[in-house]
Amino acid sequence: MSFKLSIGIYGLENLYGGSPRGLIEVAQKAEAAGIDQLSMTDHVVMGSRTDRYPYGEFPSPPETPWLEPMTIEAAIAGSTDKIELSQGILISPLRSAALLAKQVGTLDALAPGRVVMGLGTGWQREEFEASGLPFAGRKSYMFEQIGAMKALWKDAPASYQGEKIAFDDIYCRPAPETVPCWVGVKANEENCKAIAQVADGWIPIEQDPAVFGEGVKALRRAFEEGGRDPAELQVRAMVEHKFDANGNPDYQATIDTIPAMLEAGATYIEILPLYFVYDVAMFDEFFGRLAEVKKQFA
Repeated sequence: MSFKLSIGIYGLENLYGGSPRGLIEVAQKAEAAGIDQLSMTDHVVMGSRTDRYPYGEFPSPPETPWLEPMTIEAAIAGSTDKIELSQGILISPLRSAALLAKQVGTLDALAPGRVVMGLGTGWQREEFEASGLPFAGRKSYMFEQIGAMKALWKDAPASYQGEKIAFDDIYCRPAPETVPCWVGVKANEENCKAIAQVADGWIPIEQDPAVFGEGVKALRRAFEEGGRDPAELQVRAMVEHKFDANGNPDYQATIDTIPAMLEAGATYIEILPLYFVYDVAMFDEFFGRLAEVKKQFA
């Protein structure tokens, strides 16, 4: 089964003394090895109540530096030629639709055809309040953003009429020919319908193939009901990182989860190098081993 490999580059700057410039080298090494995509996490600001994180233990203290994905990926775009640039996820409701459309258009101009937007709603109320933005209604705003951005990229001038976003005869250039927009939300009936209407892919929160596989089925049905080819749906799923009895990361056990993920409908498999790479000198070997994984399951 063919699929693409994505690496989440969260935390890898720490191997370079915290310098974000190190991520450019990470991207170059990943590209040279044949890795298909990289993805970045996003927080604009962070409140102290990380204990409210709804998906388990939050991975870092609130004072941790969070690099702005579009800025870092612009630097990476100018230093690479093939690797796709994505996010997992970008909290899009913290940006206006017009601003995000311009950022994406600019990034695509630097890396034509290599931008894949991974969008989400965020989870921390304080982040929205500090940004002067409403926490309630952020999901519906995100879906309107996608429709508005696609209108701005398609037409010049462009018009769009939604409940929260509206404009007439607006120009936004440069504009990409197309940029896939994937979203990280639950695959319930409401969300599946919205994804099928305006988005192009799904980033499941769940790592269990038995769980996210049901979401893939629901989304394919929604695509078909919306008059779209279900085969167009892209799904980027995160591997369940495995650990041995001593708590050490188990690379092979982690890789062994991939067949079930592919069977469940994943088209991209994401893995976090931070679990397996402890020194900059380890990247070449790790990315080389990872690139061989696609051949293993072909």
